[in-house]
Amino acid sequence: MIFIRHTFGSPEFPSPEYVTEETLFQYTRSQAVASKKFPQNPPRYWFVFLAETGGQCRLYTVYENHGEILEERTESHRYFDLHQSSVFAGLRQRLLIEWTKDFVNWSKMGKYADKLKVLEIAPRGVKEFPGYDNLLLNYSELQKVVSEDPIYVKWRAALGAVQGIYLIIDTINGQQYVGKADGNERILGRWRAYAGDGHGGNVAMRELKLSDSEYAQRYQFSLLRVFGPQTPQVEVDRAESHYKQALLSRKFGLNRN
Repeated sequence: MIFIRHTFGSPEFPSPEYVTEETLFQYTRSQAVASKKFPQNPPRYWFVFLAETGGQCRLYTVYENHGEILEERTESHRYFDLHQSSVFAGLRQRLLIEWTKDFVNWSKMGKYADKLKVLEIAPRGVKEFPGYDNLLLNYSELQKVVSEDPIYVKWRAALGAVQGIYLIIDTINGQQYVGKADGNERILGRWRAYAGDGHGGNVAMRELKLSDSEYAQRYQFSLLRVFGPQTPQVEVDRAESHYKQALLSRKFGLNRN
């Protein structure tokens, strides 16, 4: 067996929302001819993991390798005849492991399995993440999502994998706040700050909470745009500035800068 860890930020997978059964299959079956990180004669079972925060990664699927399709080989790539396997079917999207520190080595043969620490086996019945474009959370829902509630494990995985621009709206008066989550903080880290204190350190929102300790219950959270973890900060900053201007959140909303 071989363990494969896919990360985000490449043209094929800039962020988790681009992952489907088909895109993952095509991406995995294609391997560089000159790669020194992948065996020339890979084993029968391929365990495919998707990166989350830090070195954590979650089992997405298992393929059974029926060998290279020689007629498809090019000068740069070779392609394998992979089929979905029932092996570990009950642990897919539930098994979370810690990859070894040498992240650059994205494949590991089975003999190294004891180096991959099991962090979690999420319970069955977890809620499916609705997608970044469909996410709408009131404050109480936000607190549940970012907590350790196992039901929302897939949501935390998705939010912890991307940078992005988010929108907070006061559902009573319509005032808006445009914010960003970049670097290692990601969306999950930034939203945990709001869930913890109700203002996330934002000046205007802190003042509102001082006037009413329950003010945060009025907020609705959504995402305007997401970026892969390798996106340069200048690009994230540019998007944040654009949305502040487009939504007039400095003039009529809760942005002070």
